[in-house]
Amino acid sequence: MNRYYLAVDIGASSGRHILGGMENGKMNLREIYRFSNGMEMVDGTLCWNLVGLFEEIKAGMRECKKLGINPESMGIDTWAVDFVLLDKQGHVLGKTAGYRDRRTEGMDLKVYERISREELYRRTGIQKQIFNTVYQLMAVKEKQPDILSQAESFLMIPDYLNFLLTGVQKQEYTNATTTQLVNPSERTWDRELIGALGYPQKLFGGLSMPGTVVGRLSEDVQKETGLDCRVVLPAPHDTGPAVAAVPSNRDHVLYISSGTWSLMGTELKNADCREMSMEANFTNEGGVNKTIRFLKNIMGLWLIQESRRQWDREGELLSFDELERQANAAEPFASLVDPDYAEFQTPGNMPKRIKEYCKKTGQKVPETKGEVVRCIAESLAFKYRQTVEGMEDVTGNKYNVVNIVGGGIKDKMICQFTANATKRVVSTGPVEATSIGNVIVQAMAMGAIKDINEGRKVVRNSFDIKTYEPQDSEKWDAAYEKWKEIIKNA
Repeated sequence: MNRYYLAVDIGASSGRHILGGMENGKMNLREIYRFSNGMEMVDGTLCWNLVGLFEEIKAGMRECKKLGINPESMGIDTWAVDFVLLDKQGHVLGKTAGYRDRRTEGMDLKVYERISREELYRRTGIQKQIFNTVYQLMAVKEKQPDILSQAESFLMIPDYLNFLLTGVQKQEYTNATTTQLVNPSERTWDRELIGALGYPQKLFGGLSMPGTVVGRLSEDVQKETGLDCRVVLPAPHDTGPAVAAVPSNRDHVLYISSGTWSLMGTELKNADCREMSMEANFTNEGGVNKTIRFLKNIMGLWLIQESRRQWDREGELLSFDELERQANAAEPFASLVDPDYAEFQTPGNMPKRIKEYCKKTGQKVPETKGEVVRCIAESLAFKYRQTVEGMEDVTGNKYNVVNIVGGGIKDKMICQFTANATKRVVSTGPVEATSIGNVIVQAMAMGAIKDINEGRKVVRNSFDIKTYEPQDSEKWDAAYEKWKEIIKNA
């Protein structure tokens, strides 16, 4: 008999409700609802529409009810770093700014007035990114001190959505680590750091581990949706469940969780907060089973997604498959960029920015859509190689296989380019890794799966895995050296 779990996977551009069934050691998935998402400009601030998101969550739950299925539990995963501040009544204070908003510009310097960059990394092990929560909170402190003084609680986005579902406020550990305010050894908030930065201590309570049951759906939500189930913490930063679903049984696993962002890393037993890890810009995020996700955030498919949005605005919307076909036909290695270049981070005319980068660095300027996409794809592959080499240097481990999970594996060109650039076998799948990992953690919480090792065995038994062998190594080696020179001089 099937046991069902509902995974609500909310990304930066869309969200889905995935119904996961478990029977005889295998998992089956069924997408039952899909909705759009995105940041909206509100009075000059890029914001999330949390009211709209919550309505979409309930709409998907009603679709589950229509199928005649009441799941044992449900779990929500989203992106990281963003949060809400709540007053005594549990109402959101101010706007819910998104991580691509420019409010954090210069806030790193404000933080470093109180604690050095080196000490901040030594204490938290988190990769510096200007949108990290530590800088977002400093922006609130500097620009909206009245809001910070009124706040009674702090919840990351999935924690807040869980609160709306259950009426229970819980702060989840793995997502909390992305704030850059958690001691990774103690797995608790770094109270000394929080005090030094001037953030109110009362906002930061006890941290709950993945698999914790938040509570049952509130009576109001039960009435609105027709469901009655538990809400479970699935490691709600979407990278957490995605990594939990990596189907490898190797001791040293190298993964890329590929989507809007590429999260590339491995699992460690303990955080690595050494200076060399900081200089290599690796991050130590909490993982399922009290592991550390030692990884690097790479801009990922955002560059292609944002280019496609620009072409859509210009009246030339093409499918990803057509863009891939045109890119395959374009000249190899004609133009290369650093995917993590700061100007690529914010929404806007991405093809124009890429052309300006190429012009500035004395390269051929890509003109056609295929040339732009090929430039992005090859550059991403080289970024992955650089990251693999850096990770091997820092960890002392050798990684022979790159495991790619998530929606990005649908881009077969990038998967093959990754094998070519890294000179490693690339193993891809499953595509729905985040939802699968979400279901795995729920099933562990409900006693249907014993532990993460059994969960990964379920993945291997349930979903197709595809491999890509490296090709044209000499050509890719030469182009890699060219790419390194370009980004060094950019």
